Amino acid sequence: MPTTDLGTSPLVGFDLDMTLIDSRPGIKAVYDELAARTGVAIDSDLVVSRLGPPVEVELGHWFAASDVPEMADLYRALYPDLAIERVRPLPGAAVAFEAVRARGARLAVITAKNTADAARHLDHLGLRADEVRGRAWRSGKADALRELGAVAYVGDHVHDMEAAQLAGVPGLAVSTGPCTPAELAAAGASRVVGSLEELPAVLDAVWPPRAVA
Repeated sequence: MPTTDLGTSPLVGFDLDMTLIDSRPGIKAVYDELAARTGVAIDSDLVVSRLGPPVEVELGHWFAASDVPEMADLYRALYPDLAIERVRPLPGAAVAFEAVRARGARLAVITAKNTADAARHLDHLGLRADEVRGRAWRSGKADALRELGAVAYVGDHVHDMEAAQLAGVPGLAVSTGPCTPAELAAAGASRVVGSLEELPAVLDAVWPPRAVA
């Protein structure tokens, strides 16, 4: 059960893939199965080296535009059985959640992944969020951050930092995904850390205690 007042307490948003979880083994398995079923040669190692955008964007590199919707449906149908068990949390994920909870705040996961699979990952790994918003990317993430009243957004991609800027909240970047610290800083990150293990130590600098009064 949530331990915070959902009506008045502030909220911190988190991205999912390569921010909270190392989803590469699961996603690679799904793309390998797609390749086997369709006969299309897909470099799944290349795919998982550039995670972040919605699956339709990546599928567009391998399939004709007219086939992408069907392939996206197949990808999502395959995903639960092939990906969930293969995925582990990134170092510091649980610690970061605990640090936010300790401030009396809510947690939302806002991700390009569909909501059902995002929730499956969180449940499987014991990471509890008050809200899960899927199928959101860049401006869509910004819309969710504004709607939920977020005070910060934690992510690994330059578009996560752009989403935070669009929403008018600090973007806290972790360099655990495809983007370098320099790229994240250039995209507007308020702070860049090497992993979520470092997040508790920098929260005060970007999220004043008065925000959780």
